[in-house]
Amino acid sequence: MAKTSSAPLAPTAGALARFFDGDVWHSFKQSPTAMVAAVIALVCVVAAAFAPWLAPHNPQDLASLQLMDARLPPAWVADGQAKYPLGTDDQGRDILSALMYGARISLLVGLASVVLSMVLGVGLGLLAGFVGGRVDSFIMRVCDVMLSFPAILVALLIDGVGRAMFPNAHETLAFTVLILAISLTGWVQYARTVRGSTLVERQKEYVQAARVIGVSSFRIMRRHVLPNVLGPVLVLATIQIASAIITEATLSFLGVGVPPTSPSLGTLIRVGQDFLFSGEWWITIFPGLVLVMIALSVNLLGDWLRDALNPRLR
Repeated sequence: MAKTSSAPLAPTAGALARFFDGDVWHSFKQSPTAMVAAVIALVCVVAAAFAPWLAPHNPQDLASLQLMDARLPPAWVADGQAKYPLGTDDQGRDILSALMYGARISLLVGLASVVLSMVLGVGLGLLAGFVGGRVDSFIMRVCDVMLSFPAILVALLIDGVGRAMFPNAHETLAFTVLILAISLTGWVQYARTVRGSTLVERQKEYVQAARVIGVSSFRIMRRHVLPNVLGPVLVLATIQIASAIITEATLSFLGVGVPPTSPSLGTLIRVGQDFLFSGEWWITIFPGLVLVMIALSVNLLGDWLRDALNPRLR
């Protein structure tokens, strides 16, 4: 029984051992910038994921809000209160708690849109590069059309059409429309990157050998070509997370993002803008700093991952 219970753990332990002995982990330990960025990103993710347990207050509970506590400064400023470390907004919501819940929504929308963009872009890019011909031409022309429009304009158009078609949409549907709007502007880069890598891989000997022995094209793409083109995709996905979060914050800042009942970082910045020049700087400065920290840490991790996975830069 002891051998049976420990057998499934052996491959996992071996994979972890190979990872910690590999070049990627060694490169991570040798890069102070990557380590600091990873710590900042981890703190933001943990604070956002466990916001219901870590946040001092629940900013989404309207019954707990006190209008008498509205627009209080941070605790270290005169007239500040210790129970509101970063102050309160115009509705009496604790800024620190609102940041945790807002980062939770921003990260969720960003990650979901990147995953959807990656699945769509990798699939179309793999198909275009491996099949070629008219399929390749059609997919690349669609990519050219998408690249001719600014990403934020396309996202605004899709989000506006979705809200016009469903004016009384449920909150979940509103999130879905927002994720689709960001995803449909981000898949092009994955498709072009994967297509270029696939054009190189399909000419190699292992693909030709698989064709000779009768392996189907779908199996060759899924089992042989796809694993060899995922390196650039992982780097691109890491960088696109920051871009998706900023796009979501931009849409929310413009008032077409997440619903007002579930404010994200962009919504908090938009609300605080109205009070920036009246002296309540903390309402917009702290959400802006959190947004910059998340985007900067993810971008730095993406730059490190690009260098770590590129053997020419070692």
